[in-house]
Amino acid sequence: LGASANFYSTFESELADTVPVITSTIGECRIVGRMCAGNRHGLLVPNSTTDQELQHIRNSLPDAVKLQRVEERLSALGNVIACNDYVALVHPDLDRETEEILSDVLQVEVFRQTIADNVLVGSYCAFSNRGGLVHPKTTVAEQDELSSLLQVPLMAGTVNRGSSVVGAGFVVNDWIAFCGLDTTSTELSVLENVFKLGDSHPAAALAGAAIRDSLVESMA
Repeated sequence: LGASANFYSTFESELADTVPVITSTIGECRIVGRMCAGNRHGLLVPNSTTDQELQHIRNSLPDAVKLQRVEERLSALGNVIACNDYVALVHPDLDRETEEILSDVLQVEVFRQTIADNVLVGSYCAFSNRGGLVHPKTTVAEQDELSSLLQVPLMAGTVNRGSSVVGAGFVVNDWIAFCGLDTTSTELSVLENVFKLGDSHPAAALAGAAIRDSLVESMA
């Protein structure tokens, strides 16, 4: 699809044993994360998605995951929707019909929100079922409000050496995150902390336990 094989192989090497990695375009765009929104229940794609792309994605997804093409003026769905498996934050001007489809297909509770006065909620925050990162200028009061809506802990921060567009700078699920090469060690530490990474995936948990055991033995 025009991107480097090295880029795809990074995802495949980390995810292949648990999550199938699908290469596709959406509306003939390669920035698929900005064009779609989904969780373990379903995936929403914009009306610009071609029939061929739709069929390819449908064939690649498990039967239990619903796929829905939506008529929405704000067609870069990844920029205007942020969600986990239970809650979605959406752009204040998202169509009512899209909101209903979102609630039905992804099985989430939907809230119209802004993040630090930005309407592109999908661009300026990202959250999993375990935690979330929001725009660095999000106030403490706003973080508390969002955290109570989402029922997960939140932190304000950046990725890629100071970029506030956190939603476009990394992807995360409940046990792993991928971010840009420019992301600093401090930013990585914040990500690992708020998303509780490294202690939730079975393999990582076992590795962590082995490291702790070896440390205890060496200190004994």
